[in-house]
Amino acid sequence: MTQSRNDADVAFIKALAELLNENDLSEVSVKRDYGENDSLNVKVSKISAHPAPMQYAPQPAAAPAAQPAQAPKPEAPADPAQHPGAVTSPMVGTAYLAAEPGSANFVSIGAQVAEGDTLMIIEAMKTMNHIPAPHAGTVKRILISDGSPVEFGAPLMIIE
Repeated sequence: MTQSRNDADVAFIKALAELLNENDLSEVSVKRDYGENDSLNVKVSKISAHPAPMQYAPQPAAAPAAQPAQAPKPEAPADPAQHPGAVTSPMVGTAYLAAEPGSANFVSIGAQVAEGDTLMIIEAMKTMNHIPAPHAGTVKRILISDGSPVEFGAPLMIIE
């Protein structure tokens, strides 16, 4: 498959996801034929067989009233998808951080990446889709675990 066709397929899937949201649908399924023995089957759904992983942040205990004043730290957005360096999933599938079981991950926290470097693979409909870095920077957070299901638009990593 050529890169331009892959880009067109990703744009098509994004358009289906927008159609799903705009019309308050729970699922859209489409088959695109490219020729003999060459087609794309897409199913975009709001309902997941696997619940999205929840992030838990323990609440700090109440601090004593007399504490020295500290400069406020800039806080990261509560929703990682709203972070300006967020890399989001272009499709529904299963995310893999390494090319194959037992091999090294494509990236790790603190790694420097260049635009276009492979960050991970998302398997969708038996196709392994390499997810490229949208911009150069440092990997600050990896928000998914290897082999976890991901939804369209779900935050995968933070690159600053």
